[in-house]
Amino acid sequence: MRAAAILRAACLGLAATLAACTSAAGYDPSAAAPAGRGGLVLSVGSFNFPESVLLAEIYGQALAAAQFPVRILPDLGPREVVDTALLDGRLQLVPEYAGSALEFFSLGRLPGIPDPRAASRALAAAVAGRGLTPARPAPAQDANAIVVSAATAARYRLRSIADLAAVAPRLTFGGPPECPGRAYCLPGLKRVYGLRFKAFIPLDAGGPLTLQALEAGYIGAALLFTTDPSIPARHLVALADDRGLQPAENITPLLRTAVIARYGPRLLAVLNRVSARLSTSALRALDARVELAGQDPRLVARSWLRASGLIPALAGEAQ
Repeated sequence: MRAAAILRAACLGLAATLAACTSAAGYDPSAAAPAGRGGLVLSVGSFNFPESVLLAEIYGQALAAAQFPVRILPDLGPREVVDTALLDGRLQLVPEYAGSALEFFSLGRLPGIPDPRAASRALAAAVAGRGLTPARPAPAQDANAIVVSAATAARYRLRSIADLAAVAPRLTFGGPPECPGRAYCLPGLKRVYGLRFKAFIPLDAGGPLTLQALEAGYIGAALLFTTDPSIPARHLVALADDRGLQPAENITPLLRTAVIARYGPRLLAVLNRVSARLSTSALRALDARVELAGQDPRLVARSWLRASGLIPALAGEAQ
């Protein structure tokens, strides 16, 4: 389908999901909410790839355990769908990635910022007038990675993205359907590295289609994510971003400012405690449990939250 048709279909699917969804956090929204501030259920949304689904579960379950009324809406679609729903109030919270969120909300006017603190400040300024507030960013980062098979890396002596310039015209590139319109995907690779691939095949956001196409040789290079456990597990090669295309991508809960006004600073405190415990290595290990071991992201999130002391453990329940 054309990109516009994909976006329209995703928006219709999101509307149906929001209309039909019940709480996925195991918490009854009709139960007690904080001190006389009931009435607004916090819809926590995720993008359409496994790590984002996992992050929505982590932050959503932490809020539910703190007695906030929560429903978790996983796998809703790309940023164009999910962050638009956040802006218009259909979602109240999205675990975002700082650099990509900054590019989206600034409409591409602000360049990528490699320093996490500077990126966080810039994001806060970019969304302040749009009814959104970022919580404290986590140390964990997950950025775009340009990946090739070990055989391709050896054949063309590829170590960095810059090394691709001479061979890109012979290679087909694969990635998410929105890649041709994303500043840190094909447009950025062309602008910063001068890469012009033979063709682009729209697949999925770092998912099984992309991995299968890369390993089968249908594509020669692909966009995956730096925390993807399949990269080391399948002996793939993530090329060094030697010219600094990718910005700081710290995990950053982005929420509607009205939600903070309704529920008070305790809401931010819960989110900030979770973020403080979430490192890149921890996130990569959690991703492996979901993507390689096939575990339920809801259960993986709950186990990590309890092991980290962020929600109470139940007597006799295995971690």
